[in-house]
Amino acid sequence: MRTLHVETVIHGRVLIEDAAVPVSRGWLIGFHGYGQAADDMLAELRRLNAGGAWSVAAPQALHRFYTRGDERVVASWMTRQDRELAVADNVEYVRRLLESLSPPASCAIVFAGFSQGAAMAYRAAALGSRPAAAVIALAGDMPPEVTTLDAGRLRRQLGRVVIGAGARDAWFTPAKVDADAAVLAAAGVPLDVVRFDGAHEWTDDFRRAASAMLAELT
Repeated sequence: MRTLHVETVIHGRVLIEDAAVPVSRGWLIGFHGYGQAADDMLAELRRLNAGGAWSVAAPQALHRFYTRGDERVVASWMTRQDRELAVADNVEYVRRLLESLSPPASCAIVFAGFSQGAAMAYRAAALGSRPAAAVIALAGDMPPEVTTLDAGRLRRQLGRVVIGAGARDAWFTPAKVDADAAVLAAAGVPLDVVRFDGAHEWTDDFRRAASAMLAELT
């Protein structure tokens, strides 16, 4: 038996909301978790962007499926199968999204992600075509293709990072949080780790911390 990989065209679905102010502070681009949809992430991005100072985009993962029971359409960013190809596809997806948005060079871009989407936020910043002003990563760790990059690239591409970790999160454990923090600290990336009383979830404590960071960006 042999495996043949065939490249094809697939269309991504992105939900967009323009800033509520005359001059946007930049683009806040958010990646949902496994088994969620762009609508879920857009709802959280709205809460982070309460004053409407940022333009917002919520891309949906390319691999859609139905939930059991209610058959809601949700999506996944990738599985372990053909992982390297999926990473390349997703990075290209984000590149084409930015190309479509056409932000000027001076425009700040913040990538945010929850759970599986946190890895996407790191990839979009570290492997993408233009540096991020910041990365917001909740309940998800840095993927190996990012942790192995040289320190200079991490500093240049990630901007600053806010990590959110629930004390009762069974997946994003304290050991994983500490490992990511060590990589970022060694690279000299400005970092805030927000540990909160919660599990694998969004909480108001983390929302406040992420919103405060957004407010500080100019």
